Amino acid sequence: MEHRKRFQLVEKYIPSLQKHIRISGPIPPEQLRDMTMDATLDAFRRPLEQHEALIEIASLPEGRIITATIDQHIIGYVTFHYPDEYERWSQGKMIDLVELGAIEVADNYRGLGLGKDLIQLSFAEQQLDNMIVYTTEYYWHWDLEGSGLNVWDYRKMMEKLMQTVDMIWYATDDEEICAHPANCLMVKIGAEVPLPSIERFDRVRFRSRFMY
Repeated sequence: MEHRKRFQLVEKYIPSLQKHIRISGPIPPEQLRDMTMDATLDAFRRPLEQHEALIEIASLPEGRIITATIDQHIIGYVTFHYPDEYERWSQGKMIDLVELGAIEVADNYRGLGLGKDLIQLSFAEQQLDNMIVYTTEYYWHWDLEGSGLNVWDYRKMMEKLMQTVDMIWYATDDEEICAHPANCLMVKIGAEVPLPSIERFDRVRFRSRFMY
């Protein structure tokens, strides 16, 4: 399986902050080790632990990390990797199915469009055209308090973000996603993905035959 890692770089000047933000990746693990992590990037783990997780993901053949940085300080990131072996999405044993696992932007840099920049750069130059990319959105991971949004407005925001790279809502009978109506599965099937892979993914999405 070809895992296309074509380094991309965009610089964005924020007049209100008088700072240049560098959106780039995929970032190799050795470069990530020299970076620092913003203290507010704590949605999934404590910042130091998440920094180590990013390095580990970047070391995987299929793993990719896209970052937003000021100098060498990470203020945002997005991760891609194979699904966890204990999750439903790994049961198809698909080499062309990857998860958009996490996207996070530091508190002081939200509202600048960095989430959109990170996502769009991830898909640049057809890097993921030979993959099915999925993300599972669970409301318990959302920063409802910090954003000031209710659960439904936050979901709309996440859907709008994913739609910037043509990821769309897909139905599933996955128990965790079905646990709350705001949770959702969003997917982008690359233009080069063969039909057998699409059919296998459909079988993973639905365990109950009557729903498939």
